[in-house]
Amino acid sequence: MTIDLEHGAAIARELGLDEHGLKVAAVSGGEIARAHVLQGADFWVFVKSLPLGQGSLLSAEADGLQAIATTGTIRVPRVIRRGMQDDTAWLALEWLELDERSSQADAALGHKLAEMHQKSDDTFGWHRNNFIGRTPQPNPRLANWSEFFLLHRLGFQFDRLIASHPDESWADLKDAIFQSWNESHADHDPKPALVHGDLWRGNAAAIGRDQPVVFDPAVHYADRETDLAMTRLFGGFSESFYLAYEETWPLPSGHQQRRLYYKLYHILNHANLFAGGYLQSAGKMCYRILEQ
Repeated sequence: MTIDLEHGAAIARELGLDEHGLKVAAVSGGEIARAHVLQGADFWVFVKSLPLGQGSLLSAEADGLQAIATTGTIRVPRVIRRGMQDDTAWLALEWLELDERSSQADAALGHKLAEMHQKSDDTFGWHRNNFIGRTPQPNPRLANWSEFFLLHRLGFQFDRLIASHPDESWADLKDAIFQSWNESHADHDPKPALVHGDLWRGNAAAIGRDQPVVFDPAVHYADRETDLAMTRLFGGFSESFYLAYEETWPLPSGHQQRRLYYKLYHILNHANLFAGGYLQSAGKMCYRILEQ
């Protein structure tokens, strides 16, 4: 929701900041939440806001940012505080001056992402459910990657499409994709890796062009290949990024074949969120997988 000067002053006071002379300006900050900057005499604070009923999206975002920050690998905006003001939920974050990533920043991101992926756990999933965009993302703790990925990633998205488009072929495609995975990758047994979860070009930038920074995560423990697949879905990452990642922690054999399955999760999510051409894209990707 829009934060006016009165709301901004209340948030500043809750953060222990001096609201005298406060300026509040709307800024670009994502496709879901409204974003504003609170500017005082000696501070700048980035604030995202949503209607109170959608506050769990901001809670999940804060949780993910803190998880990545704890690894000491990739730079993220520091979480300052979450709160509520009237009918609005808000999340206050460190204000960062962001630039486009240079090839040097991409190389650093590749190294640091590989380091972050080495932060592991005994199971896949996460300690809470979160979101991929606006879509709920279930994160039960499971030891088997194929079970987790098929049931709680692809299956969850397919089931939403089946419910909203019952007269189309999504149920048959789901069965075929599951069979295809089980025939070719059922024995794929990756180590659970802490992943960003939504690493497309819009969620990665740079500070001073050379220091990478990521934001808007959908963190969980997963096959690390899922993050790499997402970077290739819409492009925007230079070859220096992939070379640096491989230099730090080479990917195992078969990752090129698994990449389409991991891309499919996000295309199915876009089909659920936006329909339109994404429905056709999801269908085409399914058939590409089945023709491999």
